[in-house]
Amino acid sequence: ASVSFDGFRALDALSLTIGSDELRCVIGPNGAGKTTMMDVITGKTRPDAGRVFFGQSHDLLQLREPAIAELGIGRKFQKPTVIEAMSVFDNVELALKARKDVRASLRWRLDAVQRERIDEVLAQVRLADAAARIAGTLSHGQKQWLEIAMLLAQDPVLLLLDEPVAGMTDEETERTAELLLELEGRHAIVVVEHDMEFIARIARTVTVLHEGSVLAEGSLAQVQADERVIEVYLGR
Repeated sequence: ASVSFDGFRALDALSLTIGSDELRCVIGPNGAGKTTMMDVITGKTRPDAGRVFFGQSHDLLQLREPAIAELGIGRKFQKPTVIEAMSVFDNVELALKARKDVRASLRWRLDAVQRERIDEVLAQVRLADAAARIAGTLSHGQKQWLEIAMLLAQDPVLLLLDEPVAGMTDEETERTAELLLELEGRHAIVVVEHDMEFIARIARTVTVLHEGSVLAEGSLAQVQADERVIEVYLGR
């Protein structure tokens, strides 16, 4: 896909394929096109040229943002969007209500199965003990986990995570790495991140973007040894 803003090429014939149960890390300097790539996948930005497919049959360029979300593409932005005045549990319940199969029931009321699902998701993100807490009282890292829980409640096929450990403590960062490794295989996950220690902890395949294109792809060791990558990051 290619995207231009006022003559600036944010994406330049970017070609990327993510496996259905893959954990992919995307790195690159500022302005490399990482956020624009996510904007294109979620329908927020339309490319000038190119194709964007989800599976074999879903052409994302034919769909608007809500329809793309309903296909099972969930995105976590850098800044959490939790409702601070509500409890942790209620935030996840609200996200669960957004699911199409749940909305289909006109007299929707939380049943035992759905309660169990919320409890399960909160346990996954290490917030089981915080279910009754008001979301605004959580630490920054806990708010990030709550937002991941809100995405998981919608049972996404693809999770897009934009700088998930920005501003976290070392301990929160480590727990986030553990969480993503547990989620691997259950969802396709794309992580855009600057924190290279975190990337090293979770990396399988790493894609390096530069000036809107894929510069290199492979294991972290492979891309770190690539002369072009070294040049881009160190300006040599």
